[in-house]
Amino acid sequence: MGESSNSSASYIHMVQHMIEKCLIFHMSKEECMEALSKHANIKPVITSTVWNELEKENKEFFEEYAKAKSKDERMSEEETSQMIQKMISDSSKVTFSYGRSTETRQQEWSTTS
Repeated sequence: MGESSNSSASYIHMVQHMIEKCLIFHMSKEECMEALSKHANIKPVITSTVWNELEKENKEFFEEYAKAKSKDERMSEEETSQMIQKMISDSSKVTFSYGRSTETRQQEWSTTS
């Protein structure tokens, strides 16, 4: 069960990371749900649940985000698609690094520093 819960936590963390990327691109919750469903095959209910938890933990941020979002123009579908593809590509690199041990990552960092 430990391995199963660890992979679930890793999956949720990946979804959170992708939601954070959506926020950077000024996407609404609905836009994010649609984009992650279409481009990353993440069920909208998963995205919605993780988004809701983020909102609970970061109430002030999301209030300000909603105000700022109402001022932004919507992106075209093509722009959104390009950004999501880049986000997925970047996320796969991050997800891969989560699978390695902390010791391995520390060794890699010390050799690149």
